[in-house]
Amino acid sequence: MRIGIEAQRIFRKKRHGMDMVALALIRNLQEMDRENRYFIFVNEMEDTSPLSPTENFTIVPLPPSPYPVWEQYHLAKAVSSYQLDLLHCTSNTAPVNCQAPLVITLHDIIYLEKINLKEGSLYQRFGNLYRRWNVPRVVKKAVAIFTVSAFEQERIARHFRMNNSDVQVVYNGVAGHFQKESIERQQAVRKKYALPETFILFLGNTDPKKNLRGVLKGLALLESRKVPFPDLVMPDIGKEILQSMLSEIGSPQLLAKIHLTGYIPNEDLPAIYSQAVLFLYPSLRESFGLPILEAMACGCPVITSTTSSMPEVAGDAAMLIDPTDPLSLSEGIEYLLTHPDARAECIEKGYRRPPLFDYKKGARLTLDCYKQLVRNT
Repeated sequence: MRIGIEAQRIFRKKRHGMDMVALALIRNLQEMDRENRYFIFVNEMEDTSPLSPTENFTIVPLPPSPYPVWEQYHLAKAVSSYQLDLLHCTSNTAPVNCQAPLVITLHDIIYLEKINLKEGSLYQRFGNLYRRWNVPRVVKKAVAIFTVSAFEQERIARHFRMNNSDVQVVYNGVAGHFQKESIERQQAVRKKYALPETFILFLGNTDPKKNLRGVLKGLALLESRKVPFPDLVMPDIGKEILQSMLSEIGSPQLLAKIHLTGYIPNEDLPAIYSQAVLFLYPSLRESFGLPILEAMACGCPVITSTTSSMPEVAGDAAMLIDPTDPLSLSEGIEYLLTHPDARAECIEKGYRRPPLFDYKKGARLTLDCYKQLVRNT
């Protein structure tokens, strides 16, 4: 088989969730399949260290260009040039005119359920509009659709009037380097980012679904009730945006309690999870919620949401709160900070969750699907 995999963003410097999932799939396929030919199509070539070519895995950089142009023109053209037996697009969207059987990993359909043109960055808003245009078109043409949770499987099937069985769940997993780090490594990373000795961690951005505003309101409630809490560490948030949001909620003084690190590379995250006293992941909507498992694997107690896929991923190993209610979040933080036994129970149960989600198993399911599709065409 000649298999194409769209992985356009895996070589950018600032990799995020879907990029890491695509990388994990490709690495595991490299280990288990020495027979079929793979062509990995990429765009930005800023950092090629995460993946190297092998005898049957060829990395194909296509002309650098904006996302829609790269996908709809350059990738579509490459499908014909490389005479592919199938193309797997790993990040929701795909070429509308694809000359090979199309497999899509549809992580979520949030952008089809609701779109807000006032919140989030310009890049995020444009991306949602592009997905809103593209996804309904390519779903009709796909010969297979993967998604990352049973929750999202049901949402996709209902939206597109399919059977649940038409959408295959391939869970994300936790990369092997996510584990409790040594004290020496923790100290080195703390020094690198000038982190406080004790802190709460929040990984989010300005996308409304990440609920940054709810987190800030929760902290403001703690402060108003004079409940002591550690500083909050936040990557990937700009100071001006944060100041504006704090002013809007009437708590500009909270800025002194928030430590902004900028982007944190994936290799440094385990040491940060390992020393955080709590990890906050109170998203309004997620298709999976990989950071929940990453934090658990590093021994960090987690507070996450009662909504969408997060209970499916967290199980009974996290404190679940209503993400639309800042009081619920503030009470959850206060409880885990003041009840060491509850924190210890979250940590102990948390270690048991990540082994249930395995990238190798997902790669095997994916490879089996490739083989069946090619046999049937």
